[in-house]
Amino acid sequence: MHNVLALILAGGKGTRLEPLTRDRAKPAVPFGGVYRIIDFTLSNCINSGLRKMVLLTQYKALSLDRHINLSWRFLCRELEEFIDVLPPEQRIAEQWYQGTADAVYQNIYAIEDISAEHILILAGDHIYKMDYSELVRDHIQTNADATIACLPVDCEQGRDFGVMGIDDERRVVRFEEKPESPFPMPGDPSQCLASMGIYVFKTKFLFDELCRDATLPASHHDFGKDIIPSIIHTHQVHAFPFHDKNTGKRHYWRDVGTLDAYYEANMDLVSVDPELNLYDQSWPIRNYHPPYPPPKFVFAQRDVELPRVGRALDSLVCAGTIVSGGQVERSILGPGVRINSWAHVEDSILFEGVDVGRKARVRRAIIDKRVVIPEGIEIGFDPDHDRERGFTITESGITVIGKQHAFKRP
Repeated sequence: MHNVLALILAGGKGTRLEPLTRDRAKPAVPFGGVYRIIDFTLSNCINSGLRKMVLLTQYKALSLDRHINLSWRFLCRELEEFIDVLPPEQRIAEQWYQGTADAVYQNIYAIEDISAEHILILAGDHIYKMDYSELVRDHIQTNADATIACLPVDCEQGRDFGVMGIDDERRVVRFEEKPESPFPMPGDPSQCLASMGIYVFKTKFLFDELCRDATLPASHHDFGKDIIPSIIHTHQVHAFPFHDKNTGKRHYWRDVGTLDAYYEANMDLVSVDPELNLYDQSWPIRNYHPPYPPPKFVFAQRDVELPRVGRALDSLVCAGTIVSGGQVERSILGPGVRINSWAHVEDSILFEGVDVGRKARVRRAIIDKRVVIPEGIEIGFDPDHDRERGFTITESGITVIGKQHAFKRP
């Protein structure tokens, strides 16, 4: 893996995740209490033996850059190990990145300075575990010019992905980006083979294709829309089937591009036997641990007229959290959260520093950092009232409150 450079695309706006992305890039959105979304891709790199990583940022990158500096500065540059963050420099063009391929093309001079025979292109906004070394080895053994990681999805879901057809030797013979009617896999009309947006290229071949694509005025300058379809009939492009690192069979991979998908992926973690195992020490997901004390649960007064019981059931509770006489069910409480007496939180995600006032009730909600919920407030019970207060309501009825939202005093 010493001759492999990982390029992680982390510059998307993430507009479908607003208000969570109003002040931060999508890969910097908290996930699972203590993680950021980017931590899964970066942890996969480290656990796969990759030590050369370049993160291409663009919109609202301050939070992401701060997180990288706090969590991921342990590699040794003297041993050619690094995670470099590259913001847009406009060395080639004077506009923002026009597509995924253009993001790489505009940084081609910086990438050329890094010695690498193969380049691994990754997205920084997916939740999964994957051993990239298996993908790279397969790419080298087949002598492919490009290799695409893929997995089966329902044909209905295939509309959101690049869909490919392969022959018996796993060579890609057909590729359509986000088709209206995805073509099914042979023998299974209910599923299609979807690209995960993970590619391995021979470095010289990639540079040649990026330079060629940059001269085409009609191009979207995107890997899925332009680069891949243009090379499948003229070069060796292979597919690599993704196998989940924990199960070996069942593939856990989530694109948390919408608020509902983000909510569901988080709620997966509070189940008794989640598909995504965060407790697997053979494949750790690394993150930043702020200097918080352990979580605390206080008050168990049952012999009074209005009992107070501080407890959390079927939930993830992070360091620094205090459940003080309130109850939490099937929820994720980020660092430094406080649940005050007689409050009730269920089926919700609370980011760092959220304070839930006495007798407040929160249900099916995502609440961003440092929101103070006043005493007696109800959230997630009346969608119309939540909209009137300026909250976002998703298609499935999840109430989302943006960072540091200030409630109006009655």
